[in-house]
Amino acid sequence: MGDFYQTGVITTLHRLGRRGPRALEAELREYARHKPIALLLPSLYQEIEGPALPRILEALRDVDYVHEIVVTLGRADAEQFARAREFFGALPQRTRILWNDGPRIQALYAELEREGISAGEEGKGRAVWLGFGLVLAEETVRAIALHDCDILTYSSDIVARLCYPLVNPSFSYEYAKGYYARVTDRLHGRVTRLFVTPLVRTLQRLANHHPFLHFLDSFRYPLAGEFGLSTELARAVRIPSDWGLEVGFLAEVYRNYSARRICEVDLLDAYDHKHQDVSEDDPTKGLTKMAVDIAKSIFRTLASEGIPLYEGFFRTLKAAYLRAAEDQIRRYNDDAAINGLVYVRHEEGKTVEAFLRALEIASKQVLEDPLGTPLIPNWNRVTSAIHDFPARLHEAVEEDNR
Repeated sequence: MGDFYQTGVITTLHRLGRRGPRALEAELREYARHKPIALLLPSLYQEIEGPALPRILEALRDVDYVHEIVVTLGRADAEQFARAREFFGALPQRTRILWNDGPRIQALYAELEREGISAGEEGKGRAVWLGFGLVLAEETVRAIALHDCDILTYSSDIVARLCYPLVNPSFSYEYAKGYYARVTDRLHGRVTRLFVTPLVRTLQRLANHHPFLHFLDSFRYPLAGEFGLSTELARAVRIPSDWGLEVGFLAEVYRNYSARRICEVDLLDAYDHKHQDVSEDDPTKGLTKMAVDIAKSIFRTLASEGIPLYEGFFRTLKAAYLRAAEDQIRRYNDDAAINGLVYVRHEEGKTVEAFLRALEIASKQVLEDPLGTPLIPNWNRVTSAIHDFPARLHEAVEEDNR
């Protein structure tokens, strides 16, 4: 991004100057001797056969400052798991695959349920949570970086820039959130541009500028799936299991650390990945489903902070959000025009209408059920209930990977 401004309450680490990635990697090799790094890759089996993941693996072959790579593999049968082991076996780093659908891991999930601990539904949230547990079980890693496996414009810079703030001994960050420009020949990032940003800024006015909303609005791309964190935070954080993962995770970061321990990092000049349909006619799918879950996560966080939520509040919110989102459309139309980008204003308007319906659905569900689905408990609670669970998780993964 072509600016150097520090906005909001967190620190922004930009891409400035001409420093090449090799210099950054040389420093990371030295820092990682004292603060070992793990890379966590939540992946579906179908991504192995997609266009992005093979390129990601090729780039990761040279990331020699990473101590270990953990792949949390979902939606894979036994034959596909064997194929995944062969696929990821090309990496030179120590690499283990956590087979979510395997009988050993499923037995561990069942034991948690018997103890009254829910690991949530299948999805990225549960995959991330279990990956944290495996890394924590060994007690050797000090920082964890995480990114998605569908990044078409992947560069190993992502790992380096996520890890650097966490392991540089002169820094004091516990959490680093990635951001980037979602631009090709047009503007992407519709949920952030047309839903999260106008919603959060509207809520700030209605909720007397609550500090959590100011914190959330400080991130340039709050829905980015790439972040890094200390193992201390990984042990303490609870994780949502639905599409509200990124926003819910930020709420947990806000709850556990002061803003001075949190930063955002410019990862790439341009970023592209798998795009999803808005799904205007089916709120259980696509970006509409994502918007519903994000809104519920924000509302329930505000409720936990003591903000009263009632029917009149939500009626006002819907009207104010619509005006704010329409203002965003005008701004992005003008931004696209000066840069010669494709911008279909009618389609953006239809997307806002779908997001408004998502907001109505989320409001109704929160009024009917203020608590909603519980977050996946943190690892401190798990070890309190079943003290040897991390060790048995480690053993199960080792057995699967033999």
